[in-house]
Amino acid sequence: MTGIHNKPNTAAFTGHRIIAKSELAHVKEALDETIGSLTDKGITLYMVGGALGFDTLAATAVLKAREHNPNIRLLMALPCAEQDSRWRESDKQFYRHLLNNADEIIYVSEQPYFKGCMEKRNRYLVEHSSILVAYMTYGRSGTSQTVRLALENGLTVINIKNKEGGDDNGAV
Repeated sequence: MTGIHNKPNTAAFTGHRIIAKSELAHVKEALDETIGSLTDKGITLYMVGGALGFDTLAATAVLKAREHNPNIRLLMALPCAEQDSRWRESDKQFYRHLLNNADEIIYVSEQPYFKGCMEKRNRYLVEHSSILVAYMTYGRSGTSQTVRLALENGLTVINIKNKEGGDDNGAV
């Protein structure tokens, strides 16, 4: 890994692939606010797993924040090579845009997709960050498993689904 990684200054993202259209504006606003707040507290490296849905929104928000603060870095921690092999062409093109604009790309596994590669990626995110920003609306998902793992490992977990109107910090 290159020298931009420093766990105490690192936040990772996890969230559902499908986000209701009625939630999109809230999720984008909460991501912008959370990244701004975390950056103010010294977080400069943001890790994203590269899946469609919340990961894509998070990576986009990090790139947007980086336009105003050149200290911000985007690390794409991907589960496997060719993660996008079965995606629609438009999704592949946007994914390539994110990869081309990332400061670092790590393939947790160089193999093509295999059973367990997503879980391996999620463990990597938890093991290499101090904060987990989640969009979790229901349990029994890869997102909920990652949140549980983060809590078991002492990470601060912020569920932006709980951030309504700034009345709390969104902590799980």
